[in-house]
Amino acid sequence: MRNKPIRSFLVLAGLLALSVPLLAHHGNAQYKDEKITLKGTVTEWRWINPHVFLKMDVKGDDGKVVNWTCELVAPSNMINFGFAGNSFKPGDQVTVITTQVAKTGAPIARLGYNPAQGLIRGWKDTK
Repeated sequence: MRNKPIRSFLVLAGLLALSVPLLAHHGNAQYKDEKITLKGTVTEWRWINPHVFLKMDVKGDDGKVVNWTCELVAPSNMINFGFAGNSFKPGDQVTVITTQVAKTGAPIARLGYNPAQGLIRGWKDTK
């Protein structure tokens, strides 16, 4: 009789331990829907997991330069869209269209699932 509660506890603990990684990924809660176009100069292209990041200096209407961070999908997905670790280098001129920006007002944007569909202009000089 005593083995059943112990076995149940071990199964529950095992399932709980396996489910913890599911909580590691984030959703869209920190972003608000707002379409903006950012034109600027690439400062960094970070080809890392779990997300690729494009950092760029954007001059505002007031003339001040702000360094924006644009979050993209994983490198494995970016490869499917034709991007590579060397797609951008510092100094490249790009235009980014995003529909999600940080709710806090920080210069952080999230690019759509398929950034090759017109979301990054200046890439391969195709747009």
